[in-house]
Amino acid sequence: MTSISALIVVASNRAADGVYEDTSGPVLVQGFAAAGFGVAGPVVVHDGGEVEQALRDAVDDGFDLVVTTGGTGLTSLDLTPEMTRRVIDREVPGISEAIRAAGLAKTPFAALSRGTAGVAGTTLIVNIAGSKGAAQDALTVLTAEFLTHAVSQLKDGDHPRPETEAAGHGGSA
Repeated sequence: MTSISALIVVASNRAADGVYEDTSGPVLVQGFAAAGFGVAGPVVVHDGGEVEQALRDAVDDGFDLVVTTGGTGLTSLDLTPEMTRRVIDREVPGISEAIRAAGLAKTPFAALSRGTAGVAGTTLIVNIAGSKGAAQDALTVLTAEFLTHAVSQLKDGDHPRPETEAAGHGGSA
């Protein structure tokens, strides 16, 4: 398996200002590193334009995956989904839906996340809420198998096929 390069971006005005230390970024770094990914970060930035710039830099640097944490709530300062939409070429809504569903199994507050996911060039960008719990929920969805397949697809790889289908014994497209 080719190692996936991942960047973790923390969108938190208070953490960027040193008011408190972010706890979600390290959970993601540890989880992706344990899955064998090459992980950079967490990079802590203010929400808004700094998030957009961090995403554009990550795409320019050729990261396979960028996961943002924070900035997905309902306050007027939560702008990460809007900044992400400025960078991505197309959305992949099923990823965000799956992450919210994982969170909803534990707390109704997961429904308040406005996080999005999408593709910019060959980089997959995923927003998650800014809590340790949300980071852990995201890791249950963003497994090594899932992300390896997604990154392969972003590089125009073929879908894996069961042996019976490859031999012409059925299966679906």
